[in-house]
Amino acid sequence: MISNQILQNTIDGMKSIARVELCVMDVDGKEVASTTDMGSSSKAAVEFAASPADSQEIQGYQYFKIFDEQQLEYVLMVGGTGEDVYTIGKMAAFQIQNLLVAYKERFDKDNFIKNLLLDNLLLVDIYSRSKKLHIQTDVPRVVMIVESGNGRDNNALELARAHLGSNSKDFVTAVDENNVIVVKELSDGDAGKEIDKSAKSLETYLQKEGIRDIRIAYGTVIQEIKEVSRSYKEAKMALDVGKIFFDEREIIAYSELGIGRLIYQLPIPLCKMFIREIFGGKSPDEFDEETLATIYKFFENSLNVSETSRQLFIHRNTLVYRLDKLQKSTGLDLRVFEDAITFKIALMVVKYMKYMENADF
Repeated sequence: MISNQILQNTIDGMKSIARVELCVMDVDGKEVASTTDMGSSSKAAVEFAASPADSQEIQGYQYFKIFDEQQLEYVLMVGGTGEDVYTIGKMAAFQIQNLLVAYKERFDKDNFIKNLLLDNLLLVDIYSRSKKLHIQTDVPRVVMIVESGNGRDNNALELARAHLGSNSKDFVTAVDENNVIVVKELSDGDAGKEIDKSAKSLETYLQKEGIRDIRIAYGTVIQEIKEVSRSYKEAKMALDVGKIFFDEREIIAYSELGIGRLIYQLPIPLCKMFIREIFGGKSPDEFDEETLATIYKFFENSLNVSETSRQLFIHRNTLVYRLDKLQKSTGLDLRVFEDAITFKIALMVVKYMKYMENADF
């Protein structure tokens, strides 16, 4: 339903152009929006609403009925001097009626997109409703999820809509209290660059408007509207996995999750069993800071001893000594690819378990 503020803005604009006073009332005579105090017109509005006439002059004011699909929604009262008051009133009623249609269609589209994201529609309903709402079904799209540090900011939804523009083919909605969801239509060019550019632009805009700690995640590109829910599920996973394994990233794609996506789907008991079998009773992240820094830098440099020692500003033999010491305590030689992979996965598994233990469900 159209908001009272939209109606107020509309009639304020009409008054500034036509120099007439306008008042919008509901069928019970209650004022919804008005440019001035038009006196005790409530009773007259109720009587007019009950009459068969679509327009009528009562005590010097022009009254008009505004319908929403044959259902009387508002009564418009117009006051002023001159022969054009009736014509201006008809135009104002026509404008408000068009606003009702536009906002109802927007509401219907938003409701449709929400159900599409949540996979609540049958295939036949998806295509029939898409046709009715004039939504193209066979264009490339991607789903992006926007999250801020304190959950969904009250203004984030409207700000995202404002950023993308009212004439945009993108849809901006929300299915919970935490995130804003963008279903973005893409061109036929380089989809990857277009998505990344759009995500960065949205992040910059929201930050400029005062929203902080923004994270944006997106799924894979889909070609059919029926696949929107899949891209949404991927974006949700990217958001969660990104917090665990890519916490330094503000924008993350589902396609970039790598092995983190697999670990995220493992049950916690299986993860504990894996750590216990490889390391006994010790956790791989319980080493001192110097050892952990050495391990991470060694992985960062693709197991290159010379480059790692250079970046750590230590002698090559010192690095070798540290790796030997680690091998004695864990039984894993990080210079051997298979052992390095096992250790790397173990660190990620521990990170995942700690995140799940601390998560507030």
